[in-house]
Amino acid sequence: MSVASAILIQTTTASETEADAIAEALLSERLAACVQVMPIRSRYLWEGEVRRDVEELLLVKTRADLWDKVAARIRELHSYDTPEIVALPVVAADPAYLAWIGEVTGS
Repeated sequence: MSVASAILIQTTTASETEADAIAEALLSERLAACVQVMPIRSRYLWEGEVRRDVEELLLVKTRADLWDKVAARIRELHSYDTPEIVALPVVAADPAYLAWIGEVTGS
């Protein structure tokens, strides 16, 4: 697997339970090789107001060609009206790590 074919997708959830459900679904369906979940404090504008929330940040390691499937699955499982689903390119990575992502996700 090449560097260009790997992406990191991030999303946030309102709870650890929701984050765990999304992570488990992506892993069990082999849409991701790894999902890291961590608590964060978010500040954002929503409906004209500054919001302050404790959220869970998910970092999803996957293949670029799985973007549509991963984004769709996150939307299906997510409680937010407009969830953050953002893909970031991988510009450099250890070849063995890339091979592992490809192997786990069926590439």
